Amino acid sequence: MRFLKSLSGRFLILTVVFVMLAEVLIFFPSIARFREDFLMDRLERAQIASLALLANEQISNELQEELLQNAGVFNVVLRRDEARQLMLSAPMPSPIVDTFDLRDATPLELIGDAVIRLATPEPEMIRVIGDPSQMGGLLIEVTLLTDDLRAAMLDYGLRILFLSAMISVVTAALLYFAVRGFLVRPIASVARHMTRYAEAPEDANRVITPRSTTTEIRQAEEALLSLQTQLTSSLRQRERLAQLGGAVAKVSHDLRNILTSAQLFTDRIEMSEDPAVKRMAPKLVNSIARAVHLCESTLAYGKAEEQPPTLGRFALIDVVSDVIESERLAVGDADVSFAEDIPMGLVVRADHEQLYRVIANLVRNARQAIVNSGKPGEIAISGQETADAWIIRVSDTGPGLPAKARDHLFQPFQGGATKGGTGLGLSIAAELIRGHGGTLTLESTDGTGTIFCVTLPRGGLSLG
Repeated sequence: MRFLKSLSGRFLILTVVFVMLAEVLIFFPSIARFREDFLMDRLERAQIASLALLANEQISNELQEELLQNAGVFNVVLRRDEARQLMLSAPMPSPIVDTFDLRDATPLELIGDAVIRLATPEPEMIRVIGDPSQMGGLLIEVTLLTDDLRAAMLDYGLRILFLSAMISVVTAALLYFAVRGFLVRPIASVARHMTRYAEAPEDANRVITPRSTTTEIRQAEEALLSLQTQLTSSLRQRERLAQLGGAVAKVSHDLRNILTSAQLFTDRIEMSEDPAVKRMAPKLVNSIARAVHLCESTLAYGKAEEQPPTLGRFALIDVVSDVIESERLAVGDADVSFAEDIPMGLVVRADHEQLYRVIANLVRNARQAIVNSGKPGEIAISGQETADAWIIRVSDTGPGLPAKARDHLFQPFQGGATKGGTGLGLSIAAELIRGHGGTLTLESTDGTGTIFCVTLPRGGLSLG
């Protein structure tokens, strides 16, 4: 059974089946041709036997019977010069049941008659009509029993079938070994390389070396070589990044503790009466605060992936109101206003805490951009519901995203949305929305402001 499930085994079986099918298609025309030749031979023998009568009109009954036995027929009728003449005759054991005219028989008729004869085991008396050889008359007609005909056809058919079977076996065997050598073995070798590589993908010695001379197999080996090379390189890079991430996390942890202590000292420095100290202290405090935030963000990003969202239904206005209230406290003396356009009955299906973090991150970035610009601005949050999704937009009238942020949007440590940012906030927000099966996209950004769009599918988590 295992052999039959293999590629070579199935190919062997299919080869035998197809060769036998081809031989069957050859068999029926061949057996029809044999039957026609057999009957034509009887006609020629009968014509030769009738020549004795033409040479000597008076022949004995014994000689006539011998001539008919040698011809294998019972009657011979020869038409010469429009005159139909019974040349030789013997008593027939049974009446004539069918007549076959070989002069105008089509190939399909010959095949059909041959099949019927093979399927009819009882001997029958038939009449056969044909053209005399060597222009010996207009037509010749004989009667004969079909037992010798059918026996000869069976013998010929069995020899044809035996020969066909031998050809099928030999052909299948040759094709089997050829396919096994040129196709199956190279494919099996590629499969073994894949299995061996999967056991230790970081080992470069297990990367396949293309050797096949067959074009298609060679292309598969080269494609596998490229894939394995890239995967091995990616695994090594991932391992190095993991080690680097561990080291950065340790450094960030210690550095955060150091900066936190320094932050306590800056609180006392701000109480100094020295004008120069008072002027420099806020900048020092802001610098230390940014450094602490960077350390905390790095540590947070280095942790395990976010937990899958716990979906629930709640009013979107509740989340938006909480975010706006928190950000109003953080605005301080800056001229930043907030607006919301959320229908009171708009209910979304999402993780409450994660959606809060996403909206808060977008609003916080917008607030920091407006504050850093030194100009007044507004942050607006709107929501709407479509047939397929809930759409939340966070827009601001700030200076727009810097070029580096646009080029590396949602990529951590590749440039943040605000000056001095790390880009971790947007990266984490995009990851949280992807966990909901939705998308976080930048709709527009220019000198007049920025618009981010959050799309949450109404079906919940995406299955695609």
